[in-house]
Amino acid sequence: MRRLSIALPLLLLVAACQPSLASRLSEGQWVDLSYAFDSTTIYWPTAQPFHLTVVSAQRTPGGWYYAANNFAAAEHGGTHLDAPAHFGQGKHTTDQVPLSQLMGSAVVIDVSHQADSSRDYRVLPSDIRAWESAHGAIPEGTIVLIRTGWGTRWPDRARYLGTTKMGAAAVPELHFPGLSLDAARELARRRVGAVGIDTPSIDYGQSKNYGVHRRLFAANIPAFENVAHIEQLPVTGAYVIALPMKITGGSGGPLRIVALLP
Repeated sequence: MRRLSIALPLLLLVAACQPSLASRLSEGQWVDLSYAFDSTTIYWPTAQPFHLTVVSAQRTPGGWYYAANNFAAAEHGGTHLDAPAHFGQGKHTTDQVPLSQLMGSAVVIDVSHQADSSRDYRVLPSDIRAWESAHGAIPEGTIVLIRTGWGTRWPDRARYLGTTKMGAAAVPELHFPGLSLDAARELARRRVGAVGIDTPSIDYGQSKNYGVHRRLFAANIPAFENVAHIEQLPVTGAYVIALPMKITGGSGGPLRIVALLP
């Protein structure tokens, strides 16, 4: 009883000093990691771009204002989710990706210096190990965000994609950083929750077989592509929430991704 009488006030004091979840969410600093969808949004050269059709934007005969639109677009464009089913037969579709993999603690691996020297740079296992040497092992379930610095090029298609061409003829001219297959293997071994990047693809632009997609998706690890403003996040400590449009059977979809700073 004596131990309880001493411990209980201490526990109450600790609890009182902890900020509530509600206060953290309402008073914390948020960063929007999503690009807006409009006529400038960058899509894969072979994909249908975003198109908005205005249905109504006027005052009705009844006297009130009414606005409504239709939109059409490919699943993969702008800030979006790649579900494992995108390159993994029988793997999670967009609606099947567990919420636990779409939200969680995030780390940022910065390879912008390397990408400055090579637009075809691929993240190496040594980049991951160097990060861990400085900050500790990446915990299982972590959302790993790769910062290449490519976000400064959005929405300039020539600088962001490497070409302004559209259609299949553009694909051989794509140049932007991504991950190496060995780096994808390293992240899969660590059982990370998801991998995000500030380029059009987790595979670099000149990839011919999309091995990074195939390796991560085989482990049911989804990807976030065209992630915005990663430079505003700390190396560790941010909490990311990445919620895609819940498309039944989808291979991906538009993504609203935000981060709560520590």
